Amino acid sequence: MRVNGSQLVMEVLLQHGVDTIFGYPGGAALNLYDALYEYSDRIRSVTTAHEQGASHAADGYARATGKTGVCFATSGPGATNLVTGIATAFMDSVPLVAITANVPDSLIGRDAFQEVSISNIVIPITKHQYFVNRIEDLEDALYNAFRIAASDRKGPVLVDITKDVTAAMTNFKPRKPMPINPLPAFSKENLKRVADMINASQKPVIYCGGGVAASNAGDELLQLMDKAGIPAAHTLMSAGVIGYDNPKNLGMAGMHGTIAANKAFDRADLMIALGTRFSDRVALNPEKFGKRAQKIQIDIDTSELNKNVVVDIGITADIKDFLTELLPLIKKNGHEEWLDLATGWKKTTGDVKSGDAELHPSEIIGSVCDMTDKETIYVTDVGQHQMWAAQYLKHEHTRQFLTSGGLGTMGYGYGAAIGAQIGRPEARVIHFTGDGSFHMNLNEGVTAVSENLPIITIIMNNQVLGMVYQWQNIFYESRYSATDPHRKTNFVKIAEGFGAKGFTAETPAEFEEVFAKALKEKGPVWIDCHIAKSEYVYPMIPGGGTIEDMIIG
Repeated sequence: MRVNGSQLVMEVLLQHGVDTIFGYPGGAALNLYDALYEYSDRIRSVTTAHEQGASHAADGYARATGKTGVCFATSGPGATNLVTGIATAFMDSVPLVAITANVPDSLIGRDAFQEVSISNIVIPITKHQYFVNRIEDLEDALYNAFRIAASDRKGPVLVDITKDVTAAMTNFKPRKPMPINPLPAFSKENLKRVADMINASQKPVIYCGGGVAASNAGDELLQLMDKAGIPAAHTLMSAGVIGYDNPKNLGMAGMHGTIAANKAFDRADLMIALGTRFSDRVALNPEKFGKRAQKIQIDIDTSELNKNVVVDIGITADIKDFLTELLPLIKKNGHEEWLDLATGWKKTTGDVKSGDAELHPSEIIGSVCDMTDKETIYVTDVGQHQMWAAQYLKHEHTRQFLTSGGLGTMGYGYGAAIGAQIGRPEARVIHFTGDGSFHMNLNEGVTAVSENLPIITIIMNNQVLGMVYQWQNIFYESRYSATDPHRKTNFVKIAEGFGAKGFTAETPAEFEEVFAKALKEKGPVWIDCHIAKSEYVYPMIPGGGTIEDMIIG
């Protein structure tokens, strides 16, 4: 068929099953948006309040659905506004294709209005990037972008298209998407070596990361835990891989992880690290981390092996593929004594309420879990509320806890919640945020209203930048520099001004009452929850510390 470049983009999106794009129009992108108008019966276009919100929405859509998210932006500031969202997806291995429109090729390099070389800017934060200034190159660039984003360790790809290419005519014949890259091969010798190490161990522990969720290896992980009697701890990125009520689940590991998880890592004789990079928020002191244990690391990205912590055996493999081959080689073992010890440490982690207000985060999150079903999707911003959510939510499934782990992006939450709600309209989406993070992205409330999305936003409002404020209290002799901005924001009035519903809660009873009302609304709701400045996240291991340095509260 005969199409212009913008129509070609739409046809390729359809070939890859794309039903929604998130973006913001502009002069250089006019042709793309004109084509979106033509294809509006097949591709939904969601206009966010800001391009960063579009990139986070595409990210949330991808995490919640398992599909590749897509966002659009115009040239110059439109394209650069995507950068934080692209970096967020890159750090957390989220498949995303960002399509930007640039100035006409004849103006490239002339400092034209809103010209920027976005393909060069994003080199460190994408798997690949394309600058397309010839119509002949557009089709292959787009097909390859989707292949690369979904292959191996998933991540974002950017395609920057000059405006003249979006208008140029060409022939297009629809074809199937390019197959993703084959899974990496691993040797039978290494497989047997891992099995022998597991079978011989007396105190094994599994350390599972986001790679377990990305490869959909939850079932295989549980089979290994049950067959070999191995307890497991998870990172922030793999919350939900192991059910909250699973007796072998030691909880989240790391800086704000459970006592049980961190003690097990310290006392184990074998650590099986699956799809995780030993980040500095878990292996806070790499030289002393898991010092008693032999270490096995399985990861789809070879560059992560031995990068942060030296391991005894590192294998490049897809987690699901590797565990499927490993399970028949594992001997049945109860490890009763070790399991009793490791799971017994769970009793030492209580509900820490450090604040002097009537309403505490654990009460808020507990009520939310009690009043919603197990299919609920939880999205967070970054800060204290993120850690409380990770600690107290009753995680049941993967793809139901969306958060910025690697980059730690304040302002991630509302855009991601919008993407998740559009991608999973049958599910309830709850957005946890702090007043600091929410000030960065509350503008996306207008998007939630325009799209009539029933997202409930719960604001943990302590009127300070809580996590940094906590650190200043503990490590900087309470010198609160720039963390108490004395804001007077009335979130209820802003919500109403946007066209959303707004409520306030200062006690557990008030929260349960307004949350019940929120669940009945058809559109977005904000609940301003007043908590204390002195409400801190515990346990806590200071940066560079070990289990011996853990602050209990």
